[in-house]
Amino acid sequence: MLSRAGTAMNDLTFTIRQETAADAEAIERLHERTFGPGRFARTAFRIREKVGHRIDLSFTARVGTLMVGSIWQCSITIGETPALFLGPVTIEPAFRGRGIGQELIRRSLEEATKLGHRLCVLVGDEPYYGKLGFKLIEKKRVTMQGPVDPARLLIYELEPGAFEGVAGVIRPDWNGIGVIG
Repeated sequence: MLSRAGTAMNDLTFTIRQETAADAEAIERLHERTFGPGRFARTAFRIREKVGHRIDLSFTARVGTLMVGSIWQCSITIGETPALFLGPVTIEPAFRGRGIGQELIRRSLEEATKLGHRLCVLVGDEPYYGKLGFKLIEKKRVTMQGPVDPARLLIYELEPGAFEGVAGVIRPDWNGIGVIG
């Protein structure tokens, strides 16, 4: 378990722990409150629904016993290269801006590195995720089936140089559960 205190202005102690099967209902309710029914139409959701998320790389954040955040990762390929797809990162609206999302991301990336993964992709805003080391992917180098703003397609190298020479379409990796790329 990992605990972090928030900023001096908003002191907050929260705990990060690996997701368990018992968390499923609370996470689904958190997703409903945060993203609403429109989440099912997003291209990123379409990829995740095909393979499910990896519970070994998914975490929750709690303030006391209240779940206030969640992060998922799932297995994908970029062309023929195995990778991870990060998201959604979901934070209860009243707890946003307190560092919980960043800590969930750090923890999930640390665990992915320990397990030998090399690349992680997400669809998000570069000003926020860039602070954590994500970089914008050059236009047309990597694509997704479905509408995605190329200015929001980001990559994180869990191993330096892992993205060199990688290009292609992002697809769900049905064989990637437990497979190290």
